[in-house]
Amino acid sequence: MVKARKYVVKQHFVGAPKRDDYEIVESDLPPIQNGEILVKTEWVSVDPYIRAYTSRFPVPFDQFSFQVGLVEESKDPRYPVGTRVMSHKGWCDYSIINANVANSPFDMLYKLPDFKGLSSSLGVGALGMPGATAYFGFLEICQPKPGETVVVTGAAGAVGSLVGQIAKIKGCRVIGFAGSDDKVNWLEKDLGFDKAFNYKTVDVQKVLKDAAPKGIDCYFDNVGGEISSIIISQMNDFGRVSVCGSISSYNDDLTNLPKATILQVAIVMKQLKVEGFLVSRWRDRWPEAFADISKWIKSGNLKTREHITEGFENIFDAFLGMLNGDNTGKAVVKV
Repeated sequence: MVKARKYVVKQHFVGAPKRDDYEIVESDLPPIQNGEILVKTEWVSVDPYIRAYTSRFPVPFDQFSFQVGLVEESKDPRYPVGTRVMSHKGWCDYSIINANVANSPFDMLYKLPDFKGLSSSLGVGALGMPGATAYFGFLEICQPKPGETVVVTGAAGAVGSLVGQIAKIKGCRVIGFAGSDDKVNWLEKDLGFDKAFNYKTVDVQKVLKDAAPKGIDCYFDNVGGEISSIIISQMNDFGRVSVCGSISSYNDDLTNLPKATILQVAIVMKQLKVEGFLVSRWRDRWPEAFADISKWIKSGNLKTREHITEGFENIFDAFLGMLNGDNTGKAVVKV
């Protein structure tokens, strides 16, 4: 008999998530049936989308997120014991999965490919959903050309740090915005961004004019809010904006969101393309992204950094820390 623990959301978040919004539930898992596998969680991902999506589900519900786990028992020949799998089973230490049953659009299960010596934790990072998000969200929507100027917000996070490096690989000039001087140094010195700025301490309008005197061609938007309005107002004709998220407002009251400068004048007069996306759009093509990203990591052209928290009991703290910008690179929990 396996004892399993999981985080259950018992009330919707009001403002920043609170520990009291969760209950940790322990239960005995039943024996697995034909077609099922028992998975022991190894790595749990904490990402901004979790905060954005939780209000869509009636409480109580099990907290979802991507995770890498190891198959400990199997009654599905496609997933023998010892196989590492990626699923969306979330904040739990054990789970039973039936690959033939999808209870929601989020349900996902696939074998982790052989990372050839790289950590399996990358399965929830650069070689998982965040990597696919950076790859397709930037390359498919922005379609960057060598020599163009690219701006990335949330540039030191799991997705933004990859977007900036992919832009450099594609021959672009890259400007990043992050929330601390340490992150700015990491972006410039380690990742090769041409310029990076701490948005909390600079005049964004002024530093952008100085750093991109010829304007901006592509903008990868992770944060929304007024900083995005300023960046979009400095874009060149036919500029492209890929809208990945709006982390600046995820904890705000959806009925009373902060106001940002009107964008329509810039969008019309400069004939900009502004497109939002969900990475599931390219789900059948994710292996393309992982093949390229893996090659870039091994060649040294792309660096990955993880902010690792240890312990099942610390998943919530890791989640809150990520929303507060405590992480540099991918926030991940080792269970």
